[in-house]
Amino acid sequence: MRSALTDAPGPTTTGGCTPVPRSARLQRSHDSQRLWWCAALLLVSVVARLLWAFLTPNGLNLVDLHVYVEGAASLLQGGLYDFTYSRDTPDFPLPFTYPPFAALVFFPLHYLPFGFVGLAWQLLTVAALFGIVRIALELLVGADARNTRWTAVALVWTAIGVWTEPVRMTLDYGQVNVFLVLGTMIAARSSRWWISGGLVGLLAGIKLTPAIAGLYLIARRRWSAAVFSAVVFFATVAVSVLVLGEQGRKYFTTFFGDANRIGPVGSVWNQSLRGALSRIVGHDVGTGPLWLIAVALSAALAYAAWRALGPDDRLGTLVVVELFGLLVSPISWAHHWVWVVPMLVWLVYGPLAARRGTRVIAACWTVTTLVGVPWLLGWAQDSIWDISRPAVLSWLGAANVIGALAVYAWIVHAGRTQPPADPVTVPPGSRSGGREPDPTP
Repeated sequence: MRSALTDAPGPTTTGGCTPVPRSARLQRSHDSQRLWWCAALLLVSVVARLLWAFLTPNGLNLVDLHVYVEGAASLLQGGLYDFTYSRDTPDFPLPFTYPPFAALVFFPLHYLPFGFVGLAWQLLTVAALFGIVRIALELLVGADARNTRWTAVALVWTAIGVWTEPVRMTLDYGQVNVFLVLGTMIAARSSRWWISGGLVGLLAGIKLTPAIAGLYLIARRRWSAAVFSAVVFFATVAVSVLVLGEQGRKYFTTFFGDANRIGPVGSVWNQSLRGALSRIVGHDVGTGPLWLIAVALSAALAYAAWRALGPDDRLGTLVVVELFGLLVSPISWAHHWVWVVPMLVWLVYGPLAARRGTRVIAACWTVTTLVGVPWLLGWAQDSIWDISRPAVLSWLGAANVIGALAVYAWIVHAGRTQPPADPVTVPPGSRSGGREPDPTP
């Protein structure tokens, strides 16, 4: 009679290879099936989003993509910064507001049919969002973020992330924000100084706001990368002036720092400190004393939050820096807040994930960004140029600003009351360490 041990399912071998336990094979099969289900969920989400775009009246206006493509094409007539797009925005003709290097990058797109460019832009934006989530997880759990189980997690996050307000609006407008965030995430992940610095410098040459990532490089004491990012940025300026002449010089001598040219500062769509304060007091506070005090307090809180993070928390550091950039920028449109997605990943899987306060903040941010508070309040503003409004609408219109400051305050509090633990959701034995390799000098 065979023993129970002999009858029990045991490991199998294949041609002398290491035996694979039956439980492991079952787990792999389960993980594979889950991956396919998650991929199907993402496909359904993307198809629904495309249907939304095709079936709603303004779903495929892609006004910002028109500005990129048609504005860049105006280089041929020498009128880059005289160009405006008003076909779908008669109340505010949209000028080309980016640095001249961006026009050089976008210029080849005008040779392609705009319908093709628009559809490709939508699909590539979703792919870039998946890349953002994947890298965010990698910064937390290491190389295991590329295995089947974590890939399934990234697919689900992407399927949901498509419907967050910043990504939703980015897809509506054909904006470049998701690509900029992905480039910054790649720069943060890389341990090569020339890749990290080069990417940050190039992205800042396309749009100035990614330059805030230089603070991340400094916070991580990556001096070579930080210096190289500045060198590459000024190289983009030099190339622009050399190739475009007066069109390149005009931006840096006339339009650089002109927030009014970008759009109405007091609109609820502007989720920066300046926008929130302006709506609360009833007029544009500009860069006066009130704004300077708010920036100083935010900087102090951001610094305290950074100091409270663990030394290996690369994603947490990046989120702290990028939220600060959104706060202090004169204009941070609601679609600029794509950083909410990696922030939520950090809140859910990061070192403070087990704390009740973290879960509360993550839940509040999830509701806020899925509902779209600025989008809802946009219906209550008669004109995007009006700043004064009822107090309740003014304070509700500061949702993102208050939410970012709440994240800072919670990190500081949690860091003082309990040292950050390791990420709580990493399966046992799956961690490969989150420490950033020493960059090559």
